[in-house]
Amino acid sequence: MELVLKLFIYLYTAFNITVRQGIMRIQFVCLLLVLLSATVLSQDSKTKRQYQKFRNQHINEQMSVRGCDDVIGARKININKKKCKKTNTFILSNIKRVRSICVNNGEPYDQDKNMTKSHEHFDIVVCRLKPTRPAKCHYNGTKLNKKIIIKCVGGFPVHYDGDIGHCD
Repeated sequence: MELVLKLFIYLYTAFNITVRQGIMRIQFVCLLLVLLSATVLSQDSKTKRQYQKFRNQHINEQMSVRGCDDVIGARKININKKKCKKTNTFILSNIKRVRSICVNNGEPYDQDKNMTKSHEHFDIVVCRLKPTRPAKCHYNGTKLNKKIIIKCVGGFPVHYDGDIGHCD
């Protein structure tokens, strides 16, 4: 009977230590998961902000060459009240089509800058600042049809880098 009791105590102690170590491992793994989740969520938040800014600055299905002043002003695209943005390009497409460049409708373009070039041509309106006083931002709009170069993060467009003509 004493031997059985000693064996029981030994097994209980060994099991208890193993359980405690297991609990410590589980707590450590949970802590790592929480920290990893926080990192991913902060990156997702940054990407979401960049994506929303991209949409505001570059997506406008109804844009016309005469609408540069009004749209840039209404969307507050200029750098600040005293400095006008020199050039802004609007993509005349829905966001779903532009996002497809990041998923399956584009190809790597500038590896150093992590850019993606569209497979398709897009109608775009390029708004260029007229030489005026800084407080008055007036633009000339030009409509073009070109492939576009964007930066994608996590399947979302976050930066418009430029465009490429038919011969490129």
